[in-house]
Amino acid sequence: MALISWSDSYSVKVKEIDNQHQKLVNLINLLHDSMKEGKGKEVIGKVLTELVNYTVYHFSYEEKLFDKYGYPDAKVHARQHKDLVEKVSCYVKDFESGKGVLPMEVMNFLRDWLIKHIGGDDKKYGPFFNSKGLS
Repeated sequence: MALISWSDSYSVKVKEIDNQHQKLVNLINLLHDSMKEGKGKEVIGKVLTELVNYTVYHFSYEEKLFDKYGYPDAKVHARQHKDLVEKVSCYVKDFESGKGVLPMEVMNFLRDWLIKHIGGDDKKYGPFFNSKGLS
């Protein structure tokens, strides 16, 4: 069973961003499934690295749009992105240093953060970007 199920209620009404959010959901689900199935550190590490790299790419994409269109809450939103990257980087370091597999609390954190961030903070910029012609 998926840790997160994509729902249209998460849509920000900007197709490219929705596609990226869906990919993030899929990567979190893949990481969760890999852990549940007891996959080795190498497999979990690859998925975790892909998740981190894609998250950085996605945040960069959003932040470029903020700059391009003058999104008024850009600084606060970018700070949320930075905070998540820092926290996840700590989890990755712990994982890579051999402190064991990622605990379920990390998966729950990622799920809860993503759902709250997309469903709350990201949905706030949807109408702004739509008013600028993005859909």
